[in-house]
Amino acid sequence: MTAFKTIRARTEKRKGGPKALAKLLPAKPDPKALAKLGDDRILSEMTKRVFSAGFAWSVIENKWPGFEKAFLDFKPGPLTLQPDDFWDDLMKDTHVVRNGAKIMSVRANAGFVRDIAKEHGSFGKFLANWPSSDQAGLLELLAKRGSRLGGNTGQMMLRFLGWDGFVTSRDVVLCLRDAGLDIAETVTSKRDLAKVQAQFNEWAEETGLPYVQLSRICALSIGENYSAEKLASFGADE
Repeated sequence: MTAFKTIRARTEKRKGGPKALAKLLPAKPDPKALAKLGDDRILSEMTKRVFSAGFAWSVIENKWPGFEKAFLDFKPGPLTLQPDDFWDDLMKDTHVVRNGAKIMSVRANAGFVRDIAKEHGSFGKFLANWPSSDQAGLLELLAKRGSRLGGNTGQMMLRFLGWDGFVTSRDVVLCLRDAGLDIAETVTSKRDLAKVQAQFNEWAEETGLPYVQLSRICALSIGENYSAEKLASFGADE
């Protein structure tokens, strides 16, 4: 496998040097801030990622105030007590994207967030205590106990919430394959995800960098060499 210092050197060359690259890297995640995050904000972000999957993010962002009102500010307790009529009415509410399966995922995920909070004090505390060295295990739990939180949706939710993890975007996977990791072009199997996890664990130990920065450096090291302005428009995505 290629040493991470080689990948970083390539990225610095593409982006105009160490200082220029440093400006493009996300801040080191703060577990204490994540632990303090309210369960309603967790469910809000969870829902935003579910609805953004396969949809224009800008549309979801523009409609988000309507989502917050329609879904009772994403308070898990009140949402889990709502009758079927409440959810049926949302299917006709123009303030949200009227996708039945995704709307019902909010009902399921409200229960998921509530249950995890009962077990760990809050969903934020649960995430803050889960080690980045086992992101694969966390993603498996999200997929099994949550609704529509598998794959990239779960990864992006963790990224936007401020959890320290990688994203298996196209360019990150391209970087890993170029470095010598034997994985498919699209990481979907447990086998490939375990390999990705092991490699990021090795690079984290090698460099001392947080996983979010390792992931971003990987993405910037290969593929289309976007400008800083274009990268900013991508937000937390790789």
